[in-house]
Amino acid sequence: MQATVFSHDPDTTTVVTDDGRRLHVAPEVFAASALRFVRPGQRVSITVEGTRVTRLWIVGIGDDETIR
Repeated sequence: MQATVFSHDPDTTTVVTDDGRRLHVAPEVFAASALRFVRPGQRVSITVEGTRVTRLWIVGIGDDETIR
């Protein structure tokens, strides 16, 4: 699923999905993403289980990510 970063600070990242849901990304999920920083308006890919974001990444950034 794709989303847009709504806000980001060291403790809280919030994204908005394409269908308008605002979801908070737990600090440990952001830390596991290996991203150091994201900015408001940036597009990201996410995995959602229920109402929780369980994975966050940018296609092409990371060990297992290739640009398609």
